[in-house]
Amino acid sequence: METYTVTDLGTLGGAYSGAQGINPSGQITGGSGASNTADAFLYSGGQMMSLGNLGGSSANGNGINASGEVAGYSTNARGKYRAFLYSGRNMRDIGDLGGGQATAYAINDTGIVVGSSITRKGFNHPFVYSKGRLTDLGTLGSHGPGFWNSAQGINDSSQVVGISYNAAGNFLAFLWSDGKMRSIGTLGGDWSDAYGINSGGQVTGQAYTRGNVQAHAFLWSHGKMMDLGVLPGSVGYSWGFGLNSFGVVVGQSQQNSRNGYVEHAFVYSFGKMRDLNKLIPARSGWFLKEAYSVNDSGQIVGDGTIHGKDRAFVLTPN
Repeated sequence: METYTVTDLGTLGGAYSGAQGINPSGQITGGSGASNTADAFLYSGGQMMSLGNLGGSSANGNGINASGEVAGYSTNARGKYRAFLYSGRNMRDIGDLGGGQATAYAINDTGIVVGSSITRKGFNHPFVYSKGRLTDLGTLGSHGPGFWNSAQGINDSSQVVGISYNAAGNFLAFLWSDGKMRSIGTLGGDWSDAYGINSGGQVTGQAYTRGNVQAHAFLWSHGKMMDLGVLPGSVGYSWGFGLNSFGVVVGQSQQNSRNGYVEHAFVYSFGKMRDLNKLIPARSGWFLKEAYSVNDSGQIVGDGTIHGKDRAFVLTPN
């Protein structure tokens, strides 16, 4: 059974940090409390560097590519959420679909960014940003405010995954490829969501099972959605947030506790979901809650606590 060394990424001087993305060389992005703000960060060579913000009080890096370019969100001076691309030591606002707000969630190695933006009519739609232009990807049939439609993952073939509502009002995981959006289905229930896609077109996310009582992490491959299950003691909910080229999935599973439930970070590989808390030294002081991204070297990043403090972590296979 593979075990890991856990590293605390530290903070930018504030009380907390969280990591969302890691690239092939081990560079990491996320967000951290600074003195008076929450800034996006780039962690490289053992050092956390602030990427700043767009004039507001909150920013977060959500995705990072092989070149170290980062996509995420920042509030501006008016408190509006803006999608950003950090490249060449510069954070720039990449615009919106006409409604004044946008968030970026992922970036591929050619610098194409995906996310969600409010349109002129006030609807949330997924977008692709390429060559200085935002393109509205549309929806699976929903039209109107109150429906969350978002692109959340992209691979180097520019295949995009995310969440969209259909005309019946059900939210479904979608795959956008060759200019067309389609649902990739569910695990027997009515709803699903997709968070990540790898170079081979495999997708991970969460889907409801038959009866809509539970929702499990899934791995979708070659047109089939596989239920990854939950950790022992789960309340019935798990999420797959990220995956690498080998189909290794990371995410979280909600577990029963005295106060209702608590999140446990997991890794799914070789047909089994494992609690990452059981794969690190028992007396490390860490509790790993969410795992968001994994690279092809098997390094995993996410959020947890160490001695009660909220911290970003990176796990490195031993």
